[in-house]
Amino acid sequence: MFPEHRPRRLRTTPAMRRLVGETTLRPRQLILPMFVAEGLDQPRPISSMPGVVQHTRDTLRKAAVDAVNAGVGGLMLFGIPETRDAEGSGAVDERGILNVALRDLRAELGDATVLMADTCLDEFTDHGHCGVLDADGGVDNDATLRIYAEMAVAQAEAGAHVLGPSGMMDGQIGVIRRALDEVGHSDKAILAYAAKYASAFYGPFREAVDSQLKGDRKTYQQDPGNAREALREIELDLAEGADMIMVKPALSYLDVVKAAADISPVPVAAYNISGEYAMVEAAAANGWLERERTVLEVLTSIRRAGADMILTYWAAEAAAWLD
Repeated sequence: MFPEHRPRRLRTTPAMRRLVGETTLRPRQLILPMFVAEGLDQPRPISSMPGVVQHTRDTLRKAAVDAVNAGVGGLMLFGIPETRDAEGSGAVDERGILNVALRDLRAELGDATVLMADTCLDEFTDHGHCGVLDADGGVDNDATLRIYAEMAVAQAEAGAHVLGPSGMMDGQIGVIRRALDEVGHSDKAILAYAAKYASAFYGPFREAVDSQLKGDRKTYQQDPGNAREALREIELDLAEGADMIMVKPALSYLDVVKAAADISPVPVAAYNISGEYAMVEAAAANGWLERERTVLEVLTSIRRAGADMILTYWAAEAAAWLD
């Protein structure tokens, strides 16, 4: 009579497996990060991220329309300026590349997608840190908050639906929320990078944004070994008014994604970051992995851990596969 229990009965056909599937992965759950660079006349490939480019304003518009037509749920925009300074002044300039590009996409797409903006200074500072520096060369938390507030308002007025503060400054969500509300942007949502780790997997992203960073960000991003600290950060951001929270990176921190989903009353995002993307692309290019199956398995694992939304450079391509 053995075995009495036969779970394989529920795996017999594609239709049966579809019927009993526990985790769904749909285009609407995917958010495409996009890079737009000032001064380009054609897209610039990012060597460590095959298939990803720094866009011109024109190619950004076309790629954004294509992604939305593929069904992605949102777009996260990063801007790369031609010139930088210690204060990251291009971030708050209405003529700065990020704010101009936000206007371009809002004019092109209206409310057909959720337009998100990276609310951080690292792309705009000549030292590459996510905030301004104090006299000793450390990142000045409270001075940075004042600039974040101004930056968030500029991005909201440029057309962003969602502000994404990623700098891991203490109090950033509350400061941005108050700044937005005070000028009548109470309808703008905040996606809090609530648990962002000082990860080695950011390497290709540094190329993507032409990062000027020397040293590291360990004084404000989290230690990779700490999980309880992440939950404290999440709880603080929720208390300050975050509308959504994010864990970054995703694959090496699926336990944190699960823990965040268990406690969060708001949607949870996870960022499938550049290094995770580059690993799969490199292995697939060498014939070591079956690319489409691997990509969908990676994204499904992040959903299974509890993420409601996934930021991924595969968003548009995966959306086409899923449809």
